[in-house]
Amino acid sequence: MRDIFDKLHERMGPLGQHADDAHGYYTFPKLEGPIGPRMIFRGKERLNWSLNNYLGLANHPDVMKADTDAAAQFGMAYPMGARMMSGNSNYHEQLERDLASFVQKPDCILLNYGYQGVLSAIDALVDRHDVIVYDAESHACIIDGVRLHMGKRFVYNHNNMESLEQQLKRATKLVESTGGAILVITEGVFGMTGSQGKLKEIVAMKEKFNFRLLVDDAHGFGTMGKTGAGTCEEQDCIEGVDIYFSTFAKSMAGIGAFIASEPHVIKFLRYNMRSQIYAKALPMPLVVGSIKRLEMIRTQPELKNKLWTITNALQNGLKEAGFNIGITTTPVTPVVLNGTIPEATHLTHDLRENFNIFCSIVVYPVVPKGMIILRLIPTAVHSLDDVNETIAAFKSIKSKLDAGEYRKEKLAEFA
Repeated sequence: MRDIFDKLHERMGPLGQHADDAHGYYTFPKLEGPIGPRMIFRGKERLNWSLNNYLGLANHPDVMKADTDAAAQFGMAYPMGARMMSGNSNYHEQLERDLASFVQKPDCILLNYGYQGVLSAIDALVDRHDVIVYDAESHACIIDGVRLHMGKRFVYNHNNMESLEQQLKRATKLVESTGGAILVITEGVFGMTGSQGKLKEIVAMKEKFNFRLLVDDAHGFGTMGKTGAGTCEEQDCIEGVDIYFSTFAKSMAGIGAFIASEPHVIKFLRYNMRSQIYAKALPMPLVVGSIKRLEMIRTQPELKNKLWTITNALQNGLKEAGFNIGITTTPVTPVVLNGTIPEATHLTHDLRENFNIFCSIVVYPVVPKGMIILRLIPTAVHSLDDVNETIAAFKSIKSKLDAGEYRKEKLAEFA
């Protein structure tokens, strides 16, 4: 009889197989110092494009004061217990009301974490009689939520409305026999490509099919729409999105998440989401700090305007320099290159050590084999000088990649 740990030595997984050669540099790197466009990596200052600090709130003095004051007043333990039992507060309920108002939904529930929240919400909303129809490029939290589903699930080709219609036909036929219902799940902004989910077109399909729509708008909240209320606002289809999710980990530069929907839906989730019922409430400093962050997003549109100034300059400059940035229509900026995983590490090593630029590297299995994505996240605290410096560096590394200078068999070593 084998020990279950045996397989952990034999099959480390597509990313884990590189752990010994990558840990601490390509994976699990340490960025140190104050959060911002310039941070310390392995003892040297680097121009950093790797943080989802879209609106620059992470180190904003007003945000830090709110966080500090709340921590001094309440500490990190309060409130103790799950909200259902002993961990509720007026501040938690205020934040829920403020979020619901901002995204133009009647009600809202706070979540401790985004990943956990989406997974648990899907688990609560559907039973074995229901069918889930979801986008093929959905985030891992959606995929894992779908895996928990005991009923049928159908995947449609990414942003392909003909494929979605075919899967809705299949789902409709099935639920007519099971007595269940259909939940469609997609994203407002897809975090690897920067493309928007076709929310308005999906909503229009409600004229032909009976389903409810859940949208994960982690990258859209705060960055998209006239007021920053997200991709649903951007596409003018707020009412057609039945369940709206977003996280505090990006534009809000914090921890936590929320779901906004109709009051009866929120009431159901409040009493049925296992990840919230059986977990301690968000600590008060995180809640009070989030109230302040949301107030700033709502009252200081210049934050989003600056983000888009940098976004447009970066994306236009990369395109003019001949780079493929895909079909992004959001701040997420993928630079798409061709190459192997070893090539990707040598390229990244050069970029970090010789150009002092730090950005996220995305390789297989997150993207297809033979593709490298250097994902840049512009923020409101970057400068146009940062943009120009980055484009110049990218021109150099692209010419080296095309010339085969990074073509190696092994991962790039680091000291």
